[in-house]
Amino acid sequence: MSAPTAAHEAAPIRVFLLDDHEVVRRGLRDLLGAEPDIEVVGDAATSEQALVRGPALRPDVAVLDIRLPDGDGITVCRELRSRMPELACLMLTSFDDEDALLDAIMAGAAGYVLKQIKGSDLITAVRTVASGQSLLDPATTARLMRSLRGPEPGADAPEDARLASLNERERAILGLIGEGLTNRQIGKQLYLSEKTVKNHISRLLSKLGVERRVQAAVIAAQVQPSQEQERQG
Repeated sequence: MSAPTAAHEAAPIRVFLLDDHEVVRRGLRDLLGAEPDIEVVGDAATSEQALVRGPALRPDVAVLDIRLPDGDGITVCRELRSRMPELACLMLTSFDDEDALLDAIMAGAAGYVLKQIKGSDLITAVRTVASGQSLLDPATTARLMRSLRGPEPGADAPEDARLASLNERERAILGLIGEGLTNRQIGKQLYLSEKTVKNHISRLLSKLGVERRVQAAVIAAQVQPSQEQERQG
């Protein structure tokens, strides 16, 4: 057993599982529970069970299957986070579904991975979202961003209204977020420190009414055509 002081210094990541397949739940429990810094505190097979058990168990991370017999994991994500704002939801699905990815992002999910993911990568994903970072399948996210660009005429009006609250620097940073740049890369491009970039991003997220950087990236992708016109004008 680990020394008590080490366990006290870093409490294990409390994980809750939602999947309608018992074999999958058992596999996830065995995989994650074998890690010394992760504790699986409970699981559920349906949306209804998850909404009852989840808040009572106070997990740090919820691994949620998107397709469920009595609903969907995205709704569960939204409901659980309304009760536990600090909860990080990691969406798990067999399907490479752009609509589901967008819905998951806008529901506040911290990550989205396919069930084909390697066990070691899933463990890393749980640790990543538990630390407050976002994690999304890169290939799926890239396709989503491409599909969002070039909306129909007038479709970007709501986003344009939200952009009106951003200053010039925040608009520039939002555009670079939409291109997938990290804080460090944004800082290099705009000659700003990482800390300054982080502060700008915190403010623009608040102004846009979203919680996560990836949600801002979706908005950036939707309004990119109008931003390009502004730069050319």
